[in-house]
Amino acid sequence: MPAPVAPAIAPTVPPAIPDAERAAFEARLRALQARYHIHHPFNQRMASGQCSRAQIQGWVANRFYYQVNIPLKDAAILSNCPDRATRREWVVRILDHDGSAAEPGGIEAWSRLGEAVGLTRAALWSQQMVLPGVRFAVDAYVNFARRAPWQEAVCSSLTEMFAPAIHQERLAGWPQHYPWIEAEGLAYFRSRIPLAQRDVEHGLRVTLEHFRTPAEQQRATQILQFKLDILWSMLDAIEKAYPE
Repeated sequence: MPAPVAPAIAPTVPPAIPDAERAAFEARLRALQARYHIHHPFNQRMASGQCSRAQIQGWVANRFYYQVNIPLKDAAILSNCPDRATRREWVVRILDHDGSAAEPGGIEAWSRLGEAVGLTRAALWSQQMVLPGVRFAVDAYVNFARRAPWQEAVCSSLTEMFAPAIHQERLAGWPQHYPWIEAEGLAYFRSRIPLAQRDVEHGLRVTLEHFRTPAEQQRATQILQFKLDILWSMLDAIEKAYPE
């Protein structure tokens, strides 16, 4: 006689958070926009046309280190995530940056930005201009994604909520303030606006569903602040290295 089979136990579904509480949590996350690096003095000077060619080149070269590490961060999230549905949504982020046979991707678009501001591809890819402070900040972010629970790493990506504004700022101002930058090089900023909006929808859904108690929601705001600090500290290092 075959051994009896234990009945399947349905997974426990936590009760839904009231809409008002969910909206208040989202509002607290979005309120952190006040600490986004769009407000950093270096970015404000860059946006108003006050940066020199060397400063623009230094920013592009250092930000490239962040760009090439984004797929590593996203791969780390996937490696920690047991949920198949989430992995299927998240994996597109890697292709967005690494590219494919059909679409070069964000890293290649940033390489073209580097060429548009007068950097050679070899100088950009060698990472010889990457500052220690920038390297330290970016590596800290990737290491966080590797070690944290995947939902926390997802939460840290929510700086994307604030990214469209900074991309639009550059698209609107750079052609006027920096006419020496080849226009084709700005394609990265244009492409990221719809992708950021798509990514926010998924990341926000995960965050609002996972962080439910007051303590958990406080943890989420701390995680998002950590990511904002990463971006801010990168500009601190760049501003110090390129004072004029």
